[in-house]
Amino acid sequence: MHKTMRKGKLVLKDGSVYEGTLYGKRNAVGEVVFTTGMSGYQETLTDPSFCGQIVVMTYPLVGNYGCSPLFNQGRKCFFQGYVIGDLCDHPSNWRNEQSLEAFLEQQDIPTLVGVDTRAITRKLRNYGVLQGVIVPAEMPQDEVEALLATPDVHDQVQQVTTKEVYSLGEGKLNVAVMDFGIKQNILNYLASFGCHLTVFPADTSAEEVLRYNPDGIFLSNGPGDPKDLPEVIENVKKMIGRRPIFGICLGHQLMALANGADTYKMKFGHRGINQPVKDLRSGRIYISSQNHGYAVDEKSLEGKGINITHISMNDGTIEGVEYTKHPTFTVQYHPEACPGPGGHEYLFKHFIDMMEGR
Repeated sequence: MHKTMRKGKLVLKDGSVYEGTLYGKRNAVGEVVFTTGMSGYQETLTDPSFCGQIVVMTYPLVGNYGCSPLFNQGRKCFFQGYVIGDLCDHPSNWRNEQSLEAFLEQQDIPTLVGVDTRAITRKLRNYGVLQGVIVPAEMPQDEVEALLATPDVHDQVQQVTTKEVYSLGEGKLNVAVMDFGIKQNILNYLASFGCHLTVFPADTSAEEVLRYNPDGIFLSNGPGDPKDLPEVIENVKKMIGRRPIFGICLGHQLMALANGADTYKMKFGHRGINQPVKDLRSGRIYISSQNHGYAVDEKSLEGKGINITHISMNDGTIEGVEYTKHPTFTVQYHPEACPGPGGHEYLFKHFIDMMEGR
């Protein structure tokens, strides 16, 4: 990889420039976001919900335990670019099979190293997420401006969803999984509760899904703006009330839109593995893994039979809701991940209970 190493820069839409060492062969153009996880960089790199983004790691040292296929959450990395403070070139871990440097080269991800990632994070916290580019340091300003003017992408879910129906897991309960960019850990976790999963491409019709006669329907996480998916929202409407439904992240937002509520783009979103969430019913606070830039608008819920069940302890935004008119509940965070001591199993158990008629 050292052959493709040179001076590079991250240029944000507001004109700020951050210089560092550039690895990789292509330019990167995308929305620049930050994530606060101190570990789990490979899970982050392969989470399809980051599709098309330039991701900044706030934690300075990345790559210290290497990479292993065991931790991949998607079929590949869908990042546009990667920005880190310090790239560890001598990883040490009993599961290490490949350095992060080699992984990034294999996945063709332009990576800018040796920059002050905390300064970039402060910028994004103050101004909100910004369009940006990662390019060679010598690129002329007019070429940078042309790249920055690249139109926004709206087909992220089509890029990441499965191309064909497949199944996994064994059990007496059949769950139809709508794949909007699902993480492997969510599939593994659902299967561990004794579910047979049939995974469908994002644009599969409600009629086809229901033809499989599932006991429940799961709406997965995924990238992008939920309002970019009007056909999917119409499909979700047709599933409402037909079976118990559990939604996570993008699935949570799509279900809210299908019920006439609204979503909005957050200033800089929630991305990391240390986000506190309060369950308003029990009063318990859980540490959660999150990756989202959109949220459900609380004011839009009034009179729609939607109760708020979870909120973020950081900013009070909605993290979970339940529906009073049909057997549906959704959460904004990723309850299958292990950011702390766990404790999120109760959500999956609740879904099992609903499918078994309890």
